[in-house]
Amino acid sequence: MPTLLVIAKEPRPGRVKTRLTPPFTPLEAASLAEAALADTLHAVAATPASRRVLCLDGTPGPWLPPGFDVVPQCAGGLDVRLADAFAHCDGPALLIGMDTPQVTPELLTVDFADCDACFGPAEDGGFWALGLADPDPALLRGVPMSTPTTGAVQRGRLVAAGLRVRDLPRLRDVDTAADAHAVAALAPEGRFAARLARCPTVTPPHPPDPRPHPQPPTQPNTPPGPSR
Repeated sequence: MPTLLVIAKEPRPGRVKTRLTPPFTPLEAASLAEAALADTLHAVAATPASRRVLCLDGTPGPWLPPGFDVVPQCAGGLDVRLADAFAHCDGPALLIGMDTPQVTPELLTVDFADCDACFGPAEDGGFWALGLADPDPALLRGVPMSTPTTGAVQRGRLVAAGLRVRDLPRLRDVDTAADAHAVAALAPEGRFAARLARCPTVTPPHPPDPRPHPQPPTQPNTPPGPSR
């Protein structure tokens, strides 16, 4: 069984989910981040693993379930911090973030019997999961993060290294208010969906109605009559 790694920030207002503000307040954004992290950690806790590790920027809180080793993130860019998370593993490992609270134990149960790497693409061009049968931090260092091509560059690194890559399902990250509502709809029983439902700031976006709307009949031009 692999080591399961979660890389996350302590959900404090002003430090997490800043792209949700506005329309959410910093406190609401932090509470949504906490719910997303809690959903993620509980999914990991329910997944068979040899070890579960939270690579944390910050301090653990009551949202952390039992059974996790907590290690601090190193300094540096996200590519360096992801590489460092793998550097502490001496066997197969799967790493995920805190932006996909819809993950399930089924999605996180990976087998490296017929592949060297597992890659979970995200809808925004990044990736939500990366698994390595033989972790090599060099595969992540230097990959430009938080760009529309991050996922393609990272997957290309794996292929260029001669690894057999198995693709996992494409998932949507929670970055914007629209993302939050879409992801909550995918996991309506989760903590994230429940917390979002308690946020009064934003209503779900509605796509424009494609149906034609009849126009009111035009009235003939007649001189105005006397007031009555």
